[in-house]
Amino acid sequence: MSAAAQSPQPLAAVRERVHAELRERIISGELEPGSRLVEREVAERFGVSRLPVREAIRTLTAEGFLAAESARRIVVRRLTRKDVDELFELREALEGYIAGLAAKRASPHDLEALRDLLDQAARATERQRAAEILDINNRFHERILALADNSAIAKALHSAEGRMRWITRQNREWSHLLEEHQQLYEAIASRDARRATAYALQHVRVNRLVTLRTLFGPEDGSGTEHNEGER
Repeated sequence: MSAAAQSPQPLAAVRERVHAELRERIISGELEPGSRLVEREVAERFGVSRLPVREAIRTLTAEGFLAAESARRIVVRRLTRKDVDELFELREALEGYIAGLAAKRASPHDLEALRDLLDQAARATERQRAAEILDINNRFHERILALADNSAIAKALHSAEGRMRWITRQNREWSHLLEEHQQLYEAIASRDARRATAYALQHVRVNRLVTLRTLFGPEDGSGTEHNEGER
């Protein structure tokens, strides 16, 4: 093995690797809310020193993924009603406008790529492949954001992207979600910005109700999401 291959990674690169992997494990549900993170155990699992782990934990806490229950007990944050409300309020503020821009700016090639993602989602939904469904649905929304072609909006969403994925993955009504995404695609493909904006807002509101019901019980979902979606 060469000397270059033996040289250790820079601390910043190690910290980023630990941060990124822990973040994905939280978002995917592998690390469940309330799970404790012990610095020494995480360091051993990753084969790194405790310093990059400590810094990654500090960053994840600042981002809202972890919470300090005490000075020595760090856990995956338990999502609250306020967390859900705040993230969906942000989505309402931006995603309707994003869909409207996408309807005006998407090329035929762009729409074909979006349609291809829906075809992939349909196959994954038919086979009930959870991880694949979640990944494709995330890429579907990322593609719509890219079609909007507005870097300022993209930057505004970037800081909340991980928490959005973490919360919206709670919606496991996959067949209904696929139908909503198909209708959102049709609204964007119509080139009618008003229609796309209105349907994107409806989609966010329906998803919010389903997420609330999943996390906190039927009293928060109120059983009205399908009625709202039919207006």
